[in-house]
Amino acid sequence: MSATPTEPRTIPVGPPTKHQLALMIWLAVFPTLTVLNLLLGSILSDFPMLLRTFILATIAVPIVIYGIMPHLHRARRALLVRRHTN
Repeated sequence: MSATPTEPRTIPVGPPTKHQLALMIWLAVFPTLTVLNLLLGSILSDFPMLLRTFILATIAVPIVIYGIMPHLHRARRALLVRRHTN
């Protein structure tokens, strides 16, 4: 069954490579931790380093996984589809 003019063609996009995924994770984690440190740094400054890291990671991981990574996956797909169609 071929695509009709009104039906968009589906271009299969595979999962990211290890390098792409590492870059996407870095792009999500670094700004998230920077913002969290700016917002919570003074509040957590008296906590022991291990507890401070635990709290920041507990907040950052859901933000990254559920909030940022889906957007990065969509952006990657859009870039690959655009590259494939041009």
